[in-house]
Amino acid sequence: MRQPSGVDAGGNWPYLRRLNDLLRGARTALSRQRRVATLVCCLLASVPVGSGTAAAQTPSQGQGYPGRVVRILLPYAAGAGPAVFARILADRMSREWGQQLIVDARPGASGFVAIEAAKKAAPEGYDLLVVSNAHATINPFLYSKVPYDMEADFAPVGLIYLTPFFITVATNGSIHTVGELIALMKNNPGRVTYGTPYVGSPADLGGALFEYLTGTKMVHVPFKDQPQIYTAIANNDVDWTLSTLGSALPLMNAGKVRLLAIAGKTRSASAPTVPTIVEAGGPAELLVDSWMSMFAPRGTPPEIIRTINTVLNKALADPEVLARMKQLGFEPTPSTPETLAALVKTDSRKYAELIRRTGAVAE
Repeated sequence: MRQPSGVDAGGNWPYLRRLNDLLRGARTALSRQRRVATLVCCLLASVPVGSGTAAAQTPSQGQGYPGRVVRILLPYAAGAGPAVFARILADRMSREWGQQLIVDARPGASGFVAIEAAKKAAPEGYDLLVVSNAHATINPFLYSKVPYDMEADFAPVGLIYLTPFFITVATNGSIHTVGELIALMKNNPGRVTYGTPYVGSPADLGGALFEYLTGTKMVHVPFKDQPQIYTAIANNDVDWTLSTLGSALPLMNAGKVRLLAIAGKTRSASAPTVPTIVEAGGPAELLVDSWMSMFAPRGTPPEIIRTINTVLNKALADPEVLARMKQLGFEPTPSTPETLAALVKTDSRKYAELIRRTGAVAE
């Protein structure tokens, strides 16, 4: 008997066997896909929420910074030269970033108030500290106990400016030359007064150096609010001070105080008519200057440090900023974080020796 078409000699239907083979293969492939899908789900479940592309743009890795307001902590009164310039700098950096930078002035306690606030801030780049060499390299040797360690607690960002100091007196006072000031110091031991913004400031240490070099003794009068120094001098309540041009400028323009000499080796481009200390008859070793710098809390990611340094240096090259710096007597000193770190070490050694030599001390 003839077998139906499509049936083999064994009575089987070849197309059915083929169909069964295809179905078995499909079931095997589906099982494999399910296993892969399960594995992918497990892997995805182990990844923290917010990772992936978003995580690659978090501030901790230097991208998308700054994503909110940045605060600059400053140990100076609002009217002082450093505070005036800090606001100029913050405005220029704000325009570069498209994000607001605010200056939080916290004077007092030789800078300890502002520095401790910065020390306690989260190391995310949103709290920065601007201080002078007095805070970074003088205080640690002048005080028996300092509530911070610049190397352990802070990461260098970059230098901002260098500024020389000037011997400053009242315009209508009895001191007209450096020679007259030295004579007054020698003839009135322990009676001549000099004002400074705080114990351990460059002006304070400079006054101690002036005493050492002239063999005299004066009365140190620290002020909490720096602008009050110049008011006291203008009123002849204090005899003299070592001042930056920027801090003395308001009362200089008002004709209340004047500069006798710059405590430096060369004249300042911002005040070219003021003689050097040597030209004015003073001791050549009386060299007093200050540098201002920016730090971040230790632990701030290096990528963020570099980002801040780049924008800081760009702001210091801006023509408008440079013009204001010249008015204030500041010399721009853009740098790398490494340069600032090296300067802190070098100046620490220098001031440690100077403090030992002059016998300056603070409690």
